[in-house]
Amino acid sequence: MTTVDTSAIPVAGRGGASASRRAAPYLLAFVGAAWLVVLFLVPLISGLLVSLMTGNPEQGYALTWNWAIYRDVIAGGNVPYLLFLGRALFYGATATVLTIVIGYPMAYFIAFRVSQRWKTPLLSLVMISFLVSFVLRINMWKFLLGNDGPVISALHALPFVPADFHILGTSAAVIGTMTYNDLAFMVLPIYVALERIDPSLHEAARDLYGHRRSVFLRVTLPLSRAGIFSGILLVFIDCAGDPVNSQIMGGTGTTVIGQAIQTAYLTNQQYNVAAALSTILMVALGIILFAYARVFGTDNIEDLV
Repeated sequence: MTTVDTSAIPVAGRGGASASRRAAPYLLAFVGAAWLVVLFLVPLISGLLVSLMTGNPEQGYALTWNWAIYRDVIAGGNVPYLLFLGRALFYGATATVLTIVIGYPMAYFIAFRVSQRWKTPLLSLVMISFLVSFVLRINMWKFLLGNDGPVISALHALPFVPADFHILGTSAAVIGTMTYNDLAFMVLPIYVALERIDPSLHEAARDLYGHRRSVFLRVTLPLSRAGIFSGILLVFIDCAGDPVNSQIMGGTGTTVIGQAIQTAYLTNQQYNVAAALSTILMVALGIILFAYARVFGTDNIEDLV
């Protein structure tokens, strides 16, 4: 009986399947790179080029490579743009800290203190505010905190509250509304990080450390830092560039860089100034994020992917 060696016979489709597997990572990388180029790099370069133009809306704008506009914007002149930028960063940082203080206990409670059947309803309550328009939510807070609203009216009834006490138009109103609007962006990443903690680690930690505070500080908090850092990125970037909260809830003393960009573009039609301010804001946020990555690293964010 004759045996036939089939090892040298090519299998149909084997080469094509192997080539597809090798090409798959490059195709996926190309899609991601194209997404970043179209939605990030192209707008960034376009904004930079617009900022270097000179002209006016009637006669049009021409690219003259006017780098002096950044010196003029930073110097400020009659408009203190640097003050607006610093105020926006301060508001964003304060709101971020408040979302951590409020959001971490909420995420901890949902992850460890309730049964499985109640986790989804509680997470839905965290997300339910997004079913209402962003602007409508802010206007509702404006009604509640207005001088004739229920909150201030109730406070004025107390003997130790002065008659001129108000919240609307202050930094507290702006920061408080930012905290409310972005709270879910902090709760959800922290909850995901807490859910990934192996329960056996808590059991072992209780055997080693005993006290709940020691278990939390030595085990739970370090293992959930990926969620905290991700939440910081989401909340801080959103709050630092937001012009709506300060415009509706604030006053003349709460103007931020986002409002200045909006005014320069829509009201004054100074498109080059608006583009320069946007570029400065993006550079400032980029420096902060770069410093964040250098200090804390990016592995913490990758843990949630």
